[in-house]
Amino acid sequence: MQFATPAVQACSDARQSSGVQIPVLSRLMKPSARPWWSLDAGDGRAEKVRTLGSEILLRNSTGQGLSEQSGAIALISPSAGDGRTQLSAELAMSLAQLGRSTLLVDADLRCPKLHLLFNSHNGPGLAQSIERGVAPHLFKVTGLNSLSLLTAGSMPRNPMDLLSHERFALMLDDWRSRFEFIVLDTAPIGFYADGLAVAGRAGRVLALSRANHTRRSDTEDMLRRLTAARVTVAGAVISHF
Repeated sequence: MQFATPAVQACSDARQSSGVQIPVLSRLMKPSARPWWSLDAGDGRAEKVRTLGSEILLRNSTGQGLSEQSGAIALISPSAGDGRTQLSAELAMSLAQLGRSTLLVDADLRCPKLHLLFNSHNGPGLAQSIERGVAPHLFKVTGLNSLSLLTAGSMPRNPMDLLSHERFALMLDDWRSRFEFIVLDTAPIGFYADGLAVAGRAGRVLALSRANHTRRSDTEDMLRRLTAARVTVAGAVISHF
């Protein structure tokens, strides 16, 4: 599937204090202009995002490429600027708009951006939950009762170790029991192995590349690594912007 994806330019300063206790609560966050495009019925891009969401729903209902612990899908791409974060937000919002309980997780612990799209602060989040073994702080999203957001949190010293930790696997198991879908944004797989760790935990991925930006060799290497890790590729997207 091909569609245009506007780039998210800013990379937040995630080096915040990690000394704050994480409360288990929800707050309403309002998406910025970019992800709201996915909800515009008259927008061509929105229709393509909804089509992608419908295909994922169909695969869930038929059990195609799913394990018994279905529901989680990681968005993977080789390089920065491929449009992973934007598509993660739009896909999660599209699923939530259909009334499906959805958790959107920023698992890019290197350069997280989802909090920017949802006008949220970025501390404490996924990284601190794994580090401390405490329940994550989830945000609710204004206008979408079925959508929750978990930000990445302060930048840790050891992102790969955290995402490979058994605590993260246990958190995913808990989310699967509470949400129908879990959409995970990741760091670019061409620079970090973090995405592979997340993909392995999720069990299936949506592979993304960007026309006239992502090198073919990088895309092929990404697919080879996913195959070697025995991760199910649920679909592929080529973005244009």
